Amino acid sequence: MKHAILSALFLLQLCPLAGAEKMSWRQASDSELASLLPARAPVEKEHIETEMRTASGIVNSRGRFIAGVVLITAGYSADGKYSHYLVVQTPVRIGGIALKPGDYVFGWVRDGDALKVHFNVATTGALVGNTDAHRIAGHTRVEILRIWPPNDKSLIQIGRFAIPYEVGEE
Repeated sequence: MKHAILSALFLLQLCPLAGAEKMSWRQASDSELASLLPARAPVEKEHIETEMRTASGIVNSRGRFIAGVVLITAGYSADGKYSHYLVVQTPVRIGGIALKPGDYVFGWVRDGDALKVHFNVATTGALVGNTDAHRIAGHTRVEILRIWPPNDKSLIQIGRFAIPYEVGEE
């Protein structure tokens, strides 16, 4: 009996650790984003300036980020192909596209009441996949880019459009 009670107490002490294994995500601060995202993003053979005031991202309890920023593409060969730079430090599925940890660029074209969004590897330009961003129902604040924490909305918002995402296991 004594052994059973000691075992139960030991297991109760481990319960908080089991709950801690589930990742909690929060909005990344401006200073965290500034230290993570480059002022000049490596895109194919160029280093394209970024607009840091548009940066958005989330960070988990292990310090892994999913963050993005708008590219200033005027005058670069990427003009029209890409609009955003994305840093992924944990596996994520965005609108059905599986992204491994790495750096990506994405762009979009308007298609009726949706955006056709394409994701590419930043350094090579290789296409990873395409997905649709749909208009957010109701009245929403227009955001140049906003990555919502998964416990809030699990959305990447571009203007009035959004793409759902799911964070994978590390």
